Amino acid sequence: MSRIGKNPISVPNGVEVKIDGQDVAVKGPKGDLSVSIAEPITVSLDEGVVTVARPNEERESRSLHGLSRTMINNMIVGVTEGYSKALEIVGTGYRVQAKGSNLEFALGYSHSITVEPPEGISFTVDGQTKLAVHGIDKQLVGETAANIRKLRKPEPYKGKGVRYVGENVRRKVGKAGK
Repeated sequence: MSRIGKNPISVPNGVEVKIDGQDVAVKGPKGDLSVSIAEPITVSLDEGVVTVARPNEERESRSLHGLSRTMINNMIVGVTEGYSKALEIVGTGYRVQAKGSNLEFALGYSHSITVEPPEGISFTVDGQTKLAVHGIDKQLVGETAANIRKLRKPEPYKGKGVRYVGENVRRKVGKAGK
């Protein structure tokens, strides 16, 4: 058995899970999410516990077993607690400000960059150099944060750019001067 896939998922109070064939829908206090599980995997709901099973020991079904269980668990956590990813901006003149629901970045380019949140994502700005991405879909939160980081990746010489809070940026030694 898959170490992750064999673990049952307990459904907390206030969360409703519906299973329709290969489609799993989760509804909770923060919103609702749905996912389509790959074909060989079966999902069942018994008395507030979701279990994920696979029909055989083939390599593909073994790998999809743990993935399917984790996707369902992430949906349940998302609709109850939500997910957030914090970023910080390092560099002179680099800053961010909220313009309605959008973000406007000044990152050393000749123009400012405006980022619109995808559906289900919200931004919070703390000062001019810290921001956070919030949402119920773990993948969408991480993808949005990665797209923001991609606007100006941390460079290795001075460490300037957009980085995750707590990210360790590998630094290089500059050229030796005379």
